[in-house]
Amino acid sequence: MAIRREHWISLEEYLKIDRASPDVKYEYMDGHIYAMAGGTRNHARVAMNLGTIIDTHLGDRPCRAYSSDVRVQVSESKYFFPDLTVTCSSEDMRGDEDIIYFPRLIVEVLSPSTETRDRGKKFKAYQKCPSVEEYVLIKTECQEVEIYNRQGDIWTYRQFGPGQEVELLSISLTIPIAALYSRTDVPEQEPD
Repeated sequence: MAIRREHWISLEEYLKIDRASPDVKYEYMDGHIYAMAGGTRNHARVAMNLGTIIDTHLGDRPCRAYSSDVRVQVSESKYFFPDLTVTCSSEDMRGDEDIIYFPRLIVEVLSPSTETRDRGKKFKAYQKCPSVEEYVLIKTECQEVEIYNRQGDIWTYRQFGPGQEVELLSISLTIPIAALYSRTDVPEQEPD
């Protein structure tokens, strides 16, 4: 759950606050910071499953996957902590930086408290970031994955459910949906 801090702060203040905070991560959007609350076991497991699969797939390729511990700059005034980010830019792999500047693939594992923001303001921000080719939303209420792909100026939409394979075009990877939800108790269908 994101909790908004009401007064405006500069980017420099945001980075100082966030880097000094051992227990809470903050996202930054247009002068406001949002404290990020922890997720559920299902949320963490799905993110870990996907991260492991993607990291293994990338191997020695010039792309790297990062967990939600690394912030992503999507514009001069927007910094987020997606659940998983893949970058293929050599500029993002130098030094011990804690910011990714050229994300290719962004993944958000949804929860009831973050879904509206992930589908709304954050998606709009990701669409404006020229390096983002693919945006993935993974539900934890049921086994469903939604993917938005950039094709020039157009974004296409695909949806995957139980028994299907999720296709990540930006990194040429196909994953059985069952593998994403392995070792979770996320139901196949959304409860009534």
